[in-house]
Amino acid sequence: MPKGKTTVFFCQECGYESSKWMGQCPACKEWNTFVEEMIDKKSAAKGGRVAAKAAEAKNVPLSQIEMTQDKRMSTDMKELDRVLGGGIVQGSLVLVGGDPGIGKSTLLLQVCRNLSEKGVRVLYISGEESLQQIKIRAERIGTFGDSLTLLCETNLDTIKTVIDREKPQIVIIDSIQTMYNEEVSSAPGSVSQVRESTGVFMQIAKGMGISIFIVGHVTKEGVVAGPRVLEHMVDTVLYFEGDRHAAYRILRGVKNRFGSTNEIGVFEMRQNGLMEVENPSEYMLSGKPEGASGSVVACSMEGTRPILVEVQALVCHSNFGIPRRTAAGTDFNRVNLLMAVLEKRLGLKLGDCDAYVNIAGGVKMNEPAIDLGIVLAIISSYRENPINEKTICFGEVGLSGEVRAVSMAEQRVTEAKKLGFDECILPQVSLDSMKDSGSVPKGIRLTGVRSVKDAMDAILK
Repeated sequence: MPKGKTTVFFCQECGYESSKWMGQCPACKEWNTFVEEMIDKKSAAKGGRVAAKAAEAKNVPLSQIEMTQDKRMSTDMKELDRVLGGGIVQGSLVLVGGDPGIGKSTLLLQVCRNLSEKGVRVLYISGEESLQQIKIRAERIGTFGDSLTLLCETNLDTIKTVIDREKPQIVIIDSIQTMYNEEVSSAPGSVSQVRESTGVFMQIAKGMGISIFIVGHVTKEGVVAGPRVLEHMVDTVLYFEGDRHAAYRILRGVKNRFGSTNEIGVFEMRQNGLMEVENPSEYMLSGKPEGASGSVVACSMEGTRPILVEVQALVCHSNFGIPRRTAAGTDFNRVNLLMAVLEKRLGLKLGDCDAYVNIAGGVKMNEPAIDLGIVLAIISSYRENPINEKTICFGEVGLSGEVRAVSMAEQRVTEAKKLGFDECILPQVSLDSMKDSGSVPKGIRLTGVRSVKDAMDAILK
């Protein structure tokens, strides 16, 4: 082993450090997450300079801190601004993750284009592409302002020097797995390098008031590669989801210190870049079959936005001893649970039937409010009874077969009315609450149900 270096084991989930390998991490209790890395003792000894800086640090009473108005910078992309909570917060550190080829770099390059046209100083740092490759991709998007500058570099010290000299307002790091710190002896992309690099960018963002976007690679499980502590260090975590072979992409906020964590933005991938989809419900319902059994429209809330999706179910007699069950776009175990409720509470003989449930549009919906849509779609397919195309439903279904109330019922009904639906099947409790508050929308017929039997009667009448 080289002189001055030692071996340390890191937990890939939480970043816990140990001098020996452990089967289970004592911090996060995860198994088989420790990896071996080399560190430099000399670089660790440099931490003695902290004592000198501590003398300059001053603590300030909370009552003496002056409040300044939260300044946000618009990206001129309404879908992105919605997910960010209203725009880019000055001095924020944003992590953008997603599968390879999903469009992360394209999205951020379009943000650079919009900001550069307004004169905002933007520095795009790429560790994966050359300047010519970025230029080719930029020409497909459009024209850029002169305030956008490019830098192809992976050395963290060089990047920090350039940022100190140029003092941009926005910095894009593409990607964090390619950055390396010379004081850390491990390879780029390792747990130590990713953690140290993110720590440096966090100090730059908070100390200089620069908003930094970091692109992060994801593992096969769909989470950002590197230590789990990475997501705790940043202010906002955004995931770019969707099938890379499909046209539509969903930007989902899973952490946001400056806004809601349930907001989503919908984009369509085109030849000239990503285009915003301002009305996701309309495109998700396009191509909905007419007069076909097993199809119903349900409403799910993503943050403050109601989204209407088509729930499809196909129930047929099984030719095998064990029926096959498949769920796409929703929780497989939840579908099995709801089928057990139908078999127990309504007497439907589903034990010898194959069942396939799909959320059309390629989106994933796990909110309990779509339970009623899954139930009605299964009943419709089993009974070969089509549901009226102008009918929408939402509600949570319990194990006793009861239909429970969901939040924001008024917003869901209003969205359904706006898209031209005539009838809405919803929990009776939610309907009573809307009547008590005097907020019942007009122009749409509301049918309150207390159980799955009431819901079945409502679609079979």
